[in-house]
Formats: sequence, C-alpha cells, structure tokens
Amino acid sequence: MNVLSLFDGMSSGQIALKKVGIKVDNYYASEIKKHGIKVTQENFPDTFQLGDVTKVRYENGVLYSDNGNFKVGKIDIVIGGSPCQNFSIACVKEKRLGLEGEKSKLFYEYLRILEEVNPEYFLLENVASMDKESKLQLDEYMKVPGIEINSLDFLPQMRKRLYWTNIPLKNWDKKNYKYEDFIEKGWYSPKEYSSCLIEGHSRPNVDKLRLVRRHLEKSFIPIVYRSKFEYENMIKHYKEHYKGLSAKEVELKRVDLDNSVYDCARVLNSHEIERLQGVPVGYCDSISRDKAASLLGDGWTIDVISHILGGLK
Repeated sequence: MNVLSLFDGMSSGQIALKKVGIKVDNYYASEIKKHGIKVTQENFPDTFQLGDVTKVRYENGVLYSDNGNFKVGKIDIVIGGSPCQNFSIACVKEKRLGLEGEKSKLFYEYLRILEEVNPEYFLLENVASMDKESKLQLDEYMKVPGIEINSLDFLPQMRKRLYWTNIPLKNWDKKNYKYEDFIEKGWYSPKEYSSCLIEGHSRPNVDKLRLVRRHLEKSFIPIVYRSKFEYENMIKHYKEHYKGLSAKEVELKRVDLDNSVYDCARVLNSHEIERLQGVPVGYCDSISRDKAASLLGDGWTIDVISHILGGLK
C-alpha cells in the first residue's frame, strides 16, 4: 500500500496503520513543523517527507514537492486532518471564519491533491464543533457525510471529531477504561475522563492559581492533583476566597492570601497525554513536554483511526 498523508504532524496515521496490521510499502508525508518531522523520522525513519502541502502536486504517477520528485505510481489512500482553527468553537468569534479562515482554508489543498491522486480510499478529519454550514460544505466537497465519533468511546478523553471517508466503517462497542489508570500512580483527578486534549495545552499557565481557576471555571485544561486530600483543601480555599470573582478581582485579592494550596496541581505530562491519545508511551521522548503536547493535541486519537482503517482489511 502506498499512503499519502497531508498535514501529517507526528505521523499518527502510521501508528494507526501499524496497530491494525496493515503493511505500508511507502508512506509520503507532507508536514512543515520541524519537531513533528523529527519525531516521525525517529519512529518511522523510512518516511518520505514532502514539505509544504501547498507545493505538493501529483501527476502521472509522480509526486512533486519541495523536497524533490518521487516516482510513486499509484497511491492507494490519502489521509489527513486539515487545520481546524477557524472551525473550532475554541476559536475567538471574529476568527471563526470556516473555510474562509487563513488556517482552515488549507482544506482546499487537501481537496486539490485528493482530486489529482484519485485514490481508492480517503480519510479526512476535523473538529465536530464546526457550525452546520461548514459541515454541509465539507460534506458536499467530500461527497460523503462526515461521521461524528467521540474518542471517549475508545479512551477516557472527551474528544468529538468528524471523519469523512469511503472506508467501510464497522460498528464498535464503547470501551470502559478508567481515567486513573492513564495518569501517573499517586496522582488524583476527581473526573472520570480527560477534557479534550488540544494544541493549546502546549502553553500551560505556570501560575498555579490562574491554572486552577481556568480549569474550574472553564473546564478547559486537564489537571491532576497530588492527592484527594490536597485537592479537597484547595477546592475549599477556592470557594471561600475566589469563586464567583472576575479575573481582575482575583488578582487584587490574591495579594493578601497564602496561595500555596494550589501548588498541588499540575498539567498532564507527555506520557499521560500519549496514553490518552493511544500513542505508544515514549513516542515523543526526544522533544520537550510542551512540544509533545502541541503535536499530540493536534494529532489523532490512534484507537479511533485504527478502527476506521481496520475497514481496509
């Protein structure tokens, strides 16, 4: 099988193909993030890196790219997750422009290359929080309806995504993993599953009070605690002093308080994020925690993708 992966990131597609037992003869990846390419080549050194997706072109069995021309013959499948920033509900309103947004309009590059290659199979992924109009546009372009799958059916992470594919999709049974088994022993979380892991978790707030406040008020970033006892003390302190206050009011009040109780909190480390994304533990060990969180947050939940790709067999 010859595979063309666009917006390849750290090559989640190769992890999924390997997990499901599909032999890959040649894997061509279009990616520009240096740390993504680094991690991919360390784990899959035979990957052909193509560079910028806007410079990739396919004609008469040849892939033309920034990194040279490759006589590939027939490409069997095109996969990719085009940028979601201008679709996502996490995007500020004025930049939530759908296919007209600076990032998300790169979908048209996926569509162009898909039409040039005309493979037997394809897979496209994007966020499920896009508005109805954008979803209908993508359905029309892809000629199949996007199917919503929540990673929570496979792993303890709330992550709703849309998948457009012509691969026969098999039914699945919801898995019942425990979140506590995915975080380091000795650490505690009151939640049964992680909130959605996103690229923005690569830039965590180092101020523990601000970090905890964002988590409690927005439930936006997954946090774990040194113990249940310390967590309960922290919650008691927060409710007594900060609950219901604006960010400005918190900053004014905190000056007169001992806030060391919030030191018991931390963000997830790279191994915990790998587990929650179904990525082999240690896959991103050659880069920093924050760079790993960036790639993993932008990447795919391997168990979902391997289930979809399993339809190829």
